[in-house]
Amino acid sequence: MRRGQGLQIAAVLALIVGYAGLSHYCTDGAGSRDWGAGARNLGAALALAPLLGLGLALLWRCTRPLIAVLFAGLTVVLLIAYWPLFAANFTAVYMLQECTVYGLLAASFGGSLRAGATPYCTRLADRLHGPLTLSEIRYTRQVTLAWTLFFGAVGAATFILFFAAPLKVWSIFTNLCTLPLVVAMFIAEYAVRCRVLPRADRGGILATVRAFLTSPR
Repeated sequence: MRRGQGLQIAAVLALIVGYAGLSHYCTDGAGSRDWGAGARNLGAALALAPLLGLGLALLWRCTRPLIAVLFAGLTVVLLIAYWPLFAANFTAVYMLQECTVYGLLAASFGGSLRAGATPYCTRLADRLHGPLTLSEIRYTRQVTLAWTLFFGAVGAATFILFFAAPLKVWSIFTNLCTLPLVVAMFIAEYAVRCRVLPRADRGGILATVRAFLTSPR
């Protein structure tokens, strides 16, 4: 791995960890009467930023610049008009954001398993060390199914815990446990790959992560 690529992955992971830490800080104190407006505003900004950023980026990519600018302006107007509502209920907004992200990931991986499509993990593996053998194609299809179930389970747990558990428990799971779970999933998949596939067919964990982060969705 080149140094620049390693730094890119490290920067992405640092951003994710920092975001999770700030989100837990805001969510953990949301139930306190002493929690100030500034903290609630920060919580609302953290809850809305990923979806707004992704939505505007897709809009800019898929439509004309003028239309994207008009939608961005409308978004700003709506944010100003409804910001007090977002700030007062930022934990619910954050829950919806998390469920949306994991739902989209599950739908993306699961949709690639339909007849005639190439499974998502098969495409990643082909980029790393294609062309693939039949055993690799079969294995990567199973891995795609495993990631589909994983993202679906995390999304379901995020939704259920929000209503069934104290807010602090939900925040710990959502902000502090999901990233280690994803890392554990990568490690478990690599361990299984080492047993199932011949040595020449393996790719390292960091190579897999880099391919996932840089692949077109």
